[in-house]
Amino acid sequence: MISKFRFAIFQHKYKVGVFVLLSAASLVCITLSASRVLYSGGSLRYVGLVWNLFLAWIPFVLAFLAYILSWRRALVYFAIPAFAFLWLIFFPNAPYILTDLQHLSQGSGIVPVWYDVILLVWFSWTGMLLGIVSLNLMQEIIKREFNRLFGWIFVLGVAGLSSAGVYVGRFIRLNSWDVLQNPGQAATNIWDWLSDPSLRSVGFIALYTLFFIFVYLTIYAFGHILQEQPRTS
Repeated sequence: MISKFRFAIFQHKYKVGVFVLLSAASLVCITLSASRVLYSGGSLRYVGLVWNLFLAWIPFVLAFLAYILSWRRALVYFAIPAFAFLWLIFFPNAPYILTDLQHLSQGSGIVPVWYDVILLVWFSWTGMLLGIVSLNLMQEIIKREFNRLFGWIFVLGVAGLSSAGVYVGRFIRLNSWDVLQNPGQAATNIWDWLSDPSLRSVGFIALYTLFFIFVYLTIYAFGHILQEQPRTS
């Protein structure tokens, strides 16, 4: 039994490694946040980032479960769409944390600025990586069931939709729970925005989409570098 477990771990060592690294990064984030509270004498500023990080883990878990279930042919066209729907609703929470960097402009006289910079970078980068890994898992499902082109169309579509979701969360102040708990009101608020979008919203979504695609492609390309290594005879 132990030998089979070790073999399974070795066979999927990189997937396990990514999970361990993301878990460790999340633990560092929580530690930094708790340390800030202690150092500042009880200031709860940035404590909300822990909740945001938890929300960023939801699409990662959903994508991982969908990836495992997708290998069972009977579930591909039934369970996977449900997982994909929930995943898409929660996915913007992952790249959303990056926008919390704007809080640095408010300043803080209690904790050194450099500490807040490190804390926010840890949270934002961990959230971004959670999103990228989960998107890659979903892309693999699409590529396997359809083809490579559909997989990349899916990535581009999600990049645009998630950027719009980040804007809605940051400026319209709607979150994933609002969509599930009160879909009617959420739809009304989103429609009010869509019927008369501001130049700020268009610029934000366009730039954020471009940034997210750049980060995703860079990490995707880096992950495939070794496949291009020449084979020695």
